[in-house]
Amino acid sequence: MNQHFKDITLKATGAIDLHITEEIQSLWSGYGSIVRIGLKGSTIEGVVAKHVKMPQQNKHPRGWNTDVSHLRKVKSYQVETSFYKNYAGRCTANCRVPRPYIIEARHQEIFMVMEDMDASGFEERLSSVSWQEIKTCLSWLAHFHATFLNEKPVGLWNIGTYWHLDTRPEELAVLEDKALKQAASQIDQKLNETQYLTIVHGDAKLANFCFSADGKHVAAVDFQYVGGGCGMKDVAYFIGSCLHEEECETYEQRILDYYFKTLKSAIQSRRLELNYEELEKQWRALYPLAWTDFHRFLKGWSPGHWKINSYSERITRQVLTALKS
Repeated sequence: MNQHFKDITLKATGAIDLHITEEIQSLWSGYGSIVRIGLKGSTIEGVVAKHVKMPQQNKHPRGWNTDVSHLRKVKSYQVETSFYKNYAGRCTANCRVPRPYIIEARHQEIFMVMEDMDASGFEERLSSVSWQEIKTCLSWLAHFHATFLNEKPVGLWNIGTYWHLDTRPEELAVLEDKALKQAASQIDQKLNETQYLTIVHGDAKLANFCFSADGKHVAAVDFQYVGGGCGMKDVAYFIGSCLHEEECETYEQRILDYYFKTLKSAIQSRRLELNYEELEKQWRALYPLAWTDFHRFLKGWSPGHWKINSYSERITRQVLTALKS
């Protein structure tokens, strides 16, 4: 950490000194790191800093070392700073996000200092989940979507999610599934033209949720791909990140019923004036398209990925058949 970033961290937290206690993770493709910082002389025990340094040479682990890939990542960090500056403060306890202390960009570097969610009671990271924890995350998504329903994603991605078609021309070009490749634009259009749009997290995988010890409360992190979209994109992606194919099929109805029950309650509590029944009808119909949309990206990006399974293939074939009728 250079002296400037150290100085502004001390000022923002009221600390007299600081030290890095651990590196939480390196950022994708060598774009920096996330570290935990201990503070001395502050009422705040510690913070987490995300330090982004734009590399001179791309080092993508799967070989996507292109200007398209680089520019997408650069914009993703700009979007994340915009989210924490302009949107995070509106997220309530029902869709908890870290409190930002510092958001600064200078000289090809971005420096973000945020609340340490471990210290705030969200210390659990899970690799497998129970129904309780699935409900907790679905509730977070429902409240997040209700918070930003019908809102323009100013300063964010116009269309959220890291796999959005317009930002993934290379993956589409190498996609060998011709029927899916042909239908990609039509699927994307249907998802984007639904009457009811919100702001989606865009990377709502299990790894980006921080749980309380009892699994009943959760906070989300990593807002690089937050932007406009149908809430079903987040739901489908989240479910695919934590359930095996048999479970995805077995629990599909239960998952959607719980999400929409919570979404309805969240919308009512905000006294939003809209036709909720029509919203639910439209979004339920888009769930298989949201699933197929991510499947399209995955088959182009990493054809051997474990998430490419019989459930995803079956959903995709059903969607493709329906689009032809």
